[in-house]
Amino acid sequence: MDQIALNHEASAGDTHKQLVSTLPPEVVQCLENARFLHLATCTDNQPHVSLMNYTYIPSSQYSSAPVIVMTTNPSSKKTNNLVVNPNVSLLVHDWVSHRPPTQGRRMSGGSPGPEHRSSLASLLLNLNTSAISSISATINGTAELVARGSDEERFYRSQHLENNTFDSEGGVAFNGGGPAPAAQEDGGRECFVAGEEVRVILVHIKDIRTSDWKGSVKDWVLVPEASEANVNGVR
Repeated sequence: MDQIALNHEASAGDTHKQLVSTLPPEVVQCLENARFLHLATCTDNQPHVSLMNYTYIPSSQYSSAPVIVMTTNPSSKKTNNLVVNPNVSLLVHDWVSHRPPTQGRRMSGGSPGPEHRSSLASLLLNLNTSAISSISATINGTAELVARGSDEERFYRSQHLENNTFDSEGGVAFNGGGPAPAAQEDGGRECFVAGEEVRVILVHIKDIRTSDWKGSVKDWVLVPEASEANVNGVR
């Protein structure tokens, strides 16, 4: 397959940003379909990336704008980072992430070779080229720790709990802490989401960049509906 080069202006510049008051439908679909996202924080020019469970909330009594909810151990590196620097970046996609075998590359185990793979497994491995999902989204915003013990924290925590029930997935949960113990039948929900010391992170979305497997890039800036500005005389 020929490599498709990224357009430099679209990829490196910001001259084509669109002002929107709601998230584009393809971004909403991506957020609703994906199970995890990657959270990037940074202090002292040292970036840190965490794999996180999350909940996307389009609006609520606490925010008319869309927000993304996560939870974290109060002593984690990401918590310390975002307290110092609240600017964060999220990467979310729902592409199949399993890497298929390539010629001359020896698999380290766990996945059968093409000659042993069932037709169903082959189908699943090739879902990236289907219409199930076509983009990944990089979301930039500011993060805050919701006030402990507040009604707002209780609301977002309950929404996050409802959205992250791991019971049917064999007790696997990610929140920067790896797999939950096998005996933990709730998949780590009580530890990672509902634990008494767990803090609720709220991310306010500022802008979004999407890209697809062809290298096409689009940029949006999320602004409140009332303050959406005119650009060159056009709203």
